[in-house]
Amino acid sequence: MFESGAFVARHVEPTVAAQVQPNGVDLTLAAVFEPTATGHVGLDGKTVAERRELAPAGDPPTYALEPGGYVARYGERVRIPADHVGFIYPRSSLMRNGTMVNTAVWDAGYEGRGEGLLQVTHPIEIERGARVAQLVLARASHVGQYDGDYQGENL
Repeated sequence: MFESGAFVARHVEPTVAAQVQPNGVDLTLAAVFEPTATGHVGLDGKTVAERRELAPAGDPPTYALEPGGYVARYGERVRIPADHVGFIYPRSSLMRNGTMVNTAVWDAGYEGRGEGLLQVTHPIEIERGARVAQLVLARASHVGQYDGDYQGENL
């Protein structure tokens, strides 16, 4: 069962009232990165590709993104409770503009400022701090908690 937005908000900081939705909490865009090298995922491990942070322009700071794949860093610190699993979904305003946020499962016990794949199919401008994704939490039965390479990322 998915939790209420008010429940999710207790595990995300900072938040403002406008971010709390009936079924989750909106996450904001803190930074955008462009991969600059080849990453690797193999049987014995992984290498995350080197990347460069893109600089927003203007006032307010805005990212002008051409079609391609980017890494979006969220502005909020997230803590997934021990008896839950987190899912990130794109806000519909992104989809309506030809842009998606793709992400993986956020395991119980994860804590950090996460990242997702920003998949741009048509040019788009996104302001830094804009709400781009929504975190939802569901109760989950499991053994153990997350203790992987990304624990505490971007904190």
